[in-house]
Amino acid sequence: MTDVYSIGEMVIDFIPGSEPASYIRKAGGAPANVAIAVAKNGLEASMCCKVGDDDFGHFLMKTLDEYHVKAACPKLCEEAITTMAFVSLAENGERVFTFARKPGADMFLTEEEVKEEDIENSVIVHAGSCSLSAQPVGAATVKALRVAHEKGKLVSFDVNYRNVMWKDDLAACTAAVMDILKYVDMLKISEEEVEMMGGEAALPELMKKNNITLLVETLGANGAQAFFKDQVIRVEGHKVKAVDATGAGDAFWGGFMSSLRIQGVNRAEDLTADIIQKAMVYGNVSGCICVQGKGAIVSIPTRAQIEEYMKTM
Repeated sequence: MTDVYSIGEMVIDFIPGSEPASYIRKAGGAPANVAIAVAKNGLEASMCCKVGDDDFGHFLMKTLDEYHVKAACPKLCEEAITTMAFVSLAENGERVFTFARKPGADMFLTEEEVKEEDIENSVIVHAGSCSLSAQPVGAATVKALRVAHEKGKLVSFDVNYRNVMWKDDLAACTAAVMDILKYVDMLKISEEEVEMMGGEAALPELMKKNNITLLVETLGANGAQAFFKDQVIRVEGHKVKAVDATGAGDAFWGGFMSSLRIQGVNRAEDLTADIIQKAMVYGNVSGCICVQGKGAIVSIPTRAQIEEYMKTM
């Protein structure tokens, strides 16, 4: 049985190095980073994806293999998706990120490539919304989460409103995300995306309407908070600023889901406030360690590193 089955395309990212004008290639994309975070926690992870048939794509496939992530759809394609993060410094010294994306025509998964038996043999099924692009290329993600929902799996979805793939049609992008929520148990979202979905005041009704069990808002340097039933669970940031731009959000969510599985969660009905609290601390620490290592696959911590860090808190 696979603990986490992660679905999505691969991206090529760049993150800043020690100087504002220098760039380091970031290995991953949310689905891959989540799968590797789970694997580094000693759990079973499977990744369904396509990658570019280039040096970077081959590196990604090699990296997945090294971390014992089973590649359920290890398909190379000639035209991958490219993301560039152009980084500058604001007057106050904060890093400012500007993203540009070029989606590849053949890098999206097809409905046939996401196998129902892989979903059946998994506990948590996770997808990132970059793979929920304009139809028909987003159909595989929609089908996968619908099938997972119908099979009673714990369904996780990472909302991301970078809407370049929607040709800046934010209304269509929002509608697609809203439409898929009926299949989702756990939703990862940022402050910005909370506002796009109507603000925090709208979240209880959104959760009730879509039967969402848990909504976790990642707050970067401030920590994270979860909306669960009639409770709001908050975890403060730890020592290091955890910012999504360096892969901390992916590390957070991979650590979070790993903690759920380590605690024995098999379905949405198993979630309690205490379990969620522990998972949020675990995930937040994972994100902080990732930032210390400047993000990316190689900086996502192991379970031992997370637990050692937690002793200092």
